Amino acid sequence: MQKEYRTIASIVGPLLFVEGVEGVKYGELVGVELPSGEKRRGQVLEVERDKALVQVFEGTTGIDIPETKIRFLAKGLELPLSMDLLGRVFSGLGEPKDGGPRILPERWADINGAPINPYARNYPNEFIQTGISAIDGLNTLVRGQKLPIFSGSGLPHNRLAAQIGRQAEVLGTGETFAVVFAAMGITFEEAQFFIEDFRRTGAIERAVLFINLAHEPTIERIATPRVAFTAAEYLAFAKGMHVLVIATDMTNYCEALREVAAARREIPGRRGYPGYLYTDLASIYERAGRLKGKKGSITFIPILTMPEDDKTHPIPDLTGYITEGQIILSRVLHRKKIYPPVDVLPSLSRLKDKGIGEGKTRDDHADLFNQLFAAYARGKEAQELAVILGEGALSEMDRIYFRFAEVFERRYVSQEEFENRSIEKTLDLGWELLALFPRSELKRVREVILDKYFENGVRKSKETA
Repeated sequence: MQKEYRTIASIVGPLLFVEGVEGVKYGELVGVELPSGEKRRGQVLEVERDKALVQVFEGTTGIDIPETKIRFLAKGLELPLSMDLLGRVFSGLGEPKDGGPRILPERWADINGAPINPYARNYPNEFIQTGISAIDGLNTLVRGQKLPIFSGSGLPHNRLAAQIGRQAEVLGTGETFAVVFAAMGITFEEAQFFIEDFRRTGAIERAVLFINLAHEPTIERIATPRVAFTAAEYLAFAKGMHVLVIATDMTNYCEALREVAAARREIPGRRGYPGYLYTDLASIYERAGRLKGKKGSITFIPILTMPEDDKTHPIPDLTGYITEGQIILSRVLHRKKIYPPVDVLPSLSRLKDKGIGEGKTRDDHADLFNQLFAAYARGKEAQELAVILGEGALSEMDRIYFRFAEVFERRYVSQEEFENRSIEKTLDLGWELLALFPRSELKRVREVILDKYFENGVRKSKETA
């Protein structure tokens, strides 16, 4: 039986300082019993000789210092694992939130898993179809990749997250696919949107949702992504499934980390965030990937709202160092009523070349991507020039590029929220848009690819005109 302590020295925010303890370890789970009989859970953050710093998951409100009992449980925070996780909604700590029964575990796992050893990693090189042209065609998601979405307050990142969760699939036969969705610090309305969207579309059958609301404990917010990855690791590496982890909003996670660091009176780093923010984020992000000798994989899409739309803010800045690219949402495109408002030019998937081509998507994908990107970039330049000099000052070819940029945003980037485009449809649409140009202008595409696809794109363009 665990030893009981009534030696709380002080309380600061969500933290308890307990004195006179013995044999306590970092990360150990703690039971907190109030005089009323109410029970709460906590975790050891720091140990120094006979003193322990404990973070309380449910918060410290109402705790009576001399009468509250503390028990150290000699184990870390664990998640029950079984295939029954699929189709369920849980709290940020893994407690059932959908009125269903508790999970009967096949086994338990500590949520503080280790990042994947680089030597044990398999290189990501297989295509994941999201059904969204701006991602599949231009910033391709590859199985085992970490590809964040950089958004801003008021932009439709939640709708985009739900759409990716509904539509994402691994092409090919016999591949089992699952989505682990982690939401941190969101409102009740946002939580209901995600839960109802997954249920209405049937996507809940292959999904696990971990929801932490804005009014719920800060400490739970810090545990949520770790709980989600523990479930993902079980599904991927124990059950051989291909798992997509979507986490929103990582900014709320980092704010929670800053709040706890301030309560611990740590020396702040950039903008008040703890100096170990990079290490902490890496310990989460690097749990995604593929393992040698294992069939399953974990692909990670963290979503973060950039404070003041600032890409140099510590959260997006450090995230960019750890991940393999970024999808950036544009406020300008959002004002034009374009959904999803993906800003193609600054967005990047560093592994896209590994997931496209013959046998993965189609043999024209790389050439088509390069030509679309180059044409859109020149079209945006033509639009900027027209603002300064007037459209009448543009050459005939510049006018074609000007029009292409408008059509590209309206027809290629923009699509319906429930429109699931196959990769073939996305690629065919690209050729249809390139039909605006004379063949001689398509300098980024090899002749053999032009011979095979360009005339077909011209024909389809005439049919839809």
